[in-house]
Amino acid sequence: MCGIVGYIGKRPAVPILMNGLKRLEYRGYDSAGLAVIQNETLWLTKRKGKIRGLERQISSLNIDGTPGIGHTRWATHGEPSKINAHPHTDCTGRIALVHNGIIENYRLLKKQLQAKGHVFQSETDTEVLVHLIEMFYKDDLGAAILKALQLVEGTFGILVISLYEPDRIFAARRGSPLVIGVGDGEMFLASDGAAIVEHTRNVIYMEDDEIVMISSEEIQARNLKDETVIKSVEELPFDLESIQKEGYAHYMLKEIREQPRTTLDSMRGRLLLEEGTAKLGGLQNVWDRLRKSRRLIITACGTSWHAALIGEYLIETLARIPVEVEYASEFRYRDPVLSENDTVMAISQSGETADTLAAIREARCKGVLALGLCNVVGSSIARETDAGVYLHAGPEIGVASTKAFTSQVVTLALIALALGRERFLSAEDGRSIARELKSIPEKILGILEHADYIRTIAEKFSHHHQALYLGRGFNYPVALEGALKMKEISYIHAEGYPAAEMKHGPIALIDKNMPVVIIAVRDGVYDKVISNIEEVKARGGWILAVVNQNDTLIRERADEIVEIPVTANCLTPILTVVPLQLLAYYTAVYKKCDVDQPRNLAKSVTVE
Repeated sequence: MCGIVGYIGKRPAVPILMNGLKRLEYRGYDSAGLAVIQNETLWLTKRKGKIRGLERQISSLNIDGTPGIGHTRWATHGEPSKINAHPHTDCTGRIALVHNGIIENYRLLKKQLQAKGHVFQSETDTEVLVHLIEMFYKDDLGAAILKALQLVEGTFGILVISLYEPDRIFAARRGSPLVIGVGDGEMFLASDGAAIVEHTRNVIYMEDDEIVMISSEEIQARNLKDETVIKSVEELPFDLESIQKEGYAHYMLKEIREQPRTTLDSMRGRLLLEEGTAKLGGLQNVWDRLRKSRRLIITACGTSWHAALIGEYLIETLARIPVEVEYASEFRYRDPVLSENDTVMAISQSGETADTLAAIREARCKGVLALGLCNVVGSSIARETDAGVYLHAGPEIGVASTKAFTSQVVTLALIALALGRERFLSAEDGRSIARELKSIPEKILGILEHADYIRTIAEKFSHHHQALYLGRGFNYPVALEGALKMKEISYIHAEGYPAAEMKHGPIALIDKNMPVVIIAVRDGVYDKVISNIEEVKARGGWILAVVNQNDTLIRERADEIVEIPVTANCLTPILTVVPLQLLAYYTAVYKKCDVDQPRNLAKSVTVE
């Protein structure tokens, strides 16, 4: 979950490293640090807090050396502090290392190293790596890194520089992403292409259990069996402009407002209006097997899990294939029952979510078809699944996911539509859904035009400390997602529930101080939702209802309403979630919270 950058070349490393760290700060912002080789010395600086603090600390220094490595941390082992910040060094101070991941057997290794006289400075698991390298070093740093990594259990993405070989950076990965940017007489390294895209779009993706030696002119790659690996150069699928704020106060607001375009991009070239179906190129090689699946298991975490729930409703409704949704963090540990006729689909914005990646590996181990839905080209899930679909939502920088969620639901709707047309769905019904999908971007745009009104509701919300979100059917997962957004960025405790379950416990909480958000569109359970509203009102609750345009029944009962356009019942989540995203955003702004970098969170959860 941490951010890693590295540079070797003809320019001073520090400005490049600092710019890269700023672009990766969404991956962790507890502490940060740099290590640079300068005049035959290893210069090191680090501090607790965000990148701007480190930037102020070094602003008056004249550090123009190269190579260098940098790190921004999301704490796992050891509290956020200067001493626990990366880079870490060995006892001699001649080797520096940054790390993303978790070393699971670090306690045993630490005891063994201490018995040999190694002195540790931090509480981190990472520090054992640099001491292991020190222990194994003779006259070949690459060989020492290889021996060290053969002993560790867990995940790692590491960069190493050393005074022993000052014209090289060494990189290695297992389960934590690393990408190498290829320039003209210079090389860039990062845990995410966003950190290097301003310098080059020519990249090399590292695979698990690879060690790469990088100079300013070349790379040499080997695996942990010490075999040579041939690497190829690819092109980053985005440019610098796509990761800029473009005048918005926060990335989250920019990404909410991008959804008319990103949902369209997710459909572009895939939606076939005349045939009333969809064609997804990434699934064509496995389509027959998917279509004949006895059962589909969708696995994900967080916001992606909520999208998966909507996917369950979509696929069962349109294609009549049984679907189960599993938390990826539980999937592999409960020894799931899988058969060769099952399909496992993993959903992840980053394509690097550790739990979801582990679930896919478990599925493939048991011989089932493994599919991936992710947003990042070249990510681990994209490479390790049998087939998959890219979301085409573009880079998402805000920690609280918005546009990726709606693109996930659109993509799941396309899959459900295509499966349905080949199984039970008529051409007429398929064309109806396809037309509604095509209209979604314009309808989202209409919702965004009422953002100022939602802002006024958010001002009232900001004075509360808890909230209840209710939905039914397709919009029950939206209630979960709306509550999650409010929790993530405003720190208001919010819970999502199926509306009918309210009377089985949560109703005890309702009073004038408990705002209740109810999704009440005109669908098959509309009358039931009105009954739920009456139950809240009878107990003095304050109600915000998300309703269809020109709804009069609920307008008379709710304290505030937000209107959305009418669409097919199965597609309403793509619309109903947008006002809830805006509500969470503006509430957090009124509370003066750090919207893009909420406390304790990171964008890409690459550790278990």
